[in-house]
Amino acid sequence: MAAGFPVGKLSARCLVIACYSIPAVAMWMLLGAGLMALPLAGIALAAIAIYGAYYGLTELSGSRGLAAPGRRWQVPESMMIGAPRTRRLLVWGAILGPGFATRNPYAGFGLLPLAVAAMRLSGTGAGLVLAATIGLAHASARAVALLRDVSAAQATTAAGQLELLIKTVYWRRLDGAILLAAAVAATVLAVRYF
Repeated sequence: MAAGFPVGKLSARCLVIACYSIPAVAMWMLLGAGLMALPLAGIALAAIAIYGAYYGLTELSGSRGLAAPGRRWQVPESMMIGAPRTRRLLVWGAILGPGFATRNPYAGFGLLPLAVAAMRLSGTGAGLVLAATIGLAHASARAVALLRDVSAAQATTAAGQLELLIKTVYWRRLDGAILLAAAVAATVLAVRYF
């Protein structure tokens, strides 16, 4: 996937992060503006409480529940084969950076648009700042992971696969704990405001 990306120099690394972050911030700001225009704060808080409690408990317990909302689509290789480095970088950044078009394995991503919608209680500016922050954080994390994987050349051995599985379980449990905390916070806010 990342073969051939220019990741050796600091300027090249900054370019990778920018190619992921700029489209992500723009798309999340657009989503934030749309959500701020709608009176969804109360519904969003209720949805956060229910969604966070269900998926939080599911991920923390390791039980099999409903699949987290999202897409299963992945970028086809045909879009990348034979493409120049710059085009590959721009396509990957625009598609993977915002996080909407491709698969996200953790349920916490589905909570993020609800959190932006709930920010309407604090004002439009707060919602737009949260949207931009989410876009920047998500895209930067994906770009840094790409840079790490390219420079580390992840192991494909059985030990490397086991380590990846252990990390996935760890991140899923952390995601579950954060979802439960969000559910509690949304419940407290809903009681306070309504």
